[in-house]
Amino acid sequence: MTSDFAAGNYRFIPAVFQYSAGAAAMPGYEVERVRFDRMPKLADGFARIAEYIKAAGRPLTSFCACELRSPAAFTDKGFFDFNQHYVKTLAEWGIYDGKTNPVARSNVCPEIDPPSEPSFYAFSFVRPSTSTTPTFAISGSGESKEGDGPYSERMVRYRDISPDGIRDKVRHVVGAMESRMGAFGFGWKDATAAQVYTIRDYHHALADELVKRGAARSGLTWHFARPPVIDLEYEMDCRRVMREIVI
Repeated sequence: MTSDFAAGNYRFIPAVFQYSAGAAAMPGYEVERVRFDRMPKLADGFARIAEYIKAAGRPLTSFCACELRSPAAFTDKGFFDFNQHYVKTLAEWGIYDGKTNPVARSNVCPEIDPPSEPSFYAFSFVRPSTSTTPTFAISGSGESKEGDGPYSERMVRYRDISPDGIRDKVRHVVGAMESRMGAFGFGWKDATAAQVYTIRDYHHALADELVKRGAARSGLTWHFARPPVIDLEYEMDCRRVMREIVI
């Protein structure tokens, strides 16, 4: 099920307070992705994003997705506390109403040379377009089942980094991506990019769980990074975007 965020000209998949499961531009609009050449820290990043969106003649409510980098994986409480801080700016921008958050997001932790504090890697916003090509951004998902309670109780093959354990984690996450794209009526045949976040060897699962299912249609970008919560091992996100730039 999807909901409309009219103020931003996009649809989204309702999820949790810190992010939606994905965002897709409404007809007459498209998602544009902007990556930072050098990652700004959270507050500076929000300021630069606001400047960019306003310079494009768009309202701040058109902010629809972001990709974050954090110093290290969080505990459950640490992740909750960070998210409480993160959504304050979205509330100021008229996006987060205190309950529902339409913005898609990934937040991962580089294993080597991580930032000193949470920073922006990229963001996406919605702008008018004459193209009829649909565009979307799907939030990152690790091998945690949907629901409430501690992450450790919802993780697939908890603390199992054996080849079979990794395969099951990959299979679960690819399925989550398919489910989220499917909510918008899309699939891997529509995605223009897919990103993998793990420090584990997953090559034994590459052919069957990724390539054969279509996840590598446009190749895969592997970031040597951990998912944001301790003991999660494998995460992915994906998108269909016609316009991407680096600033």
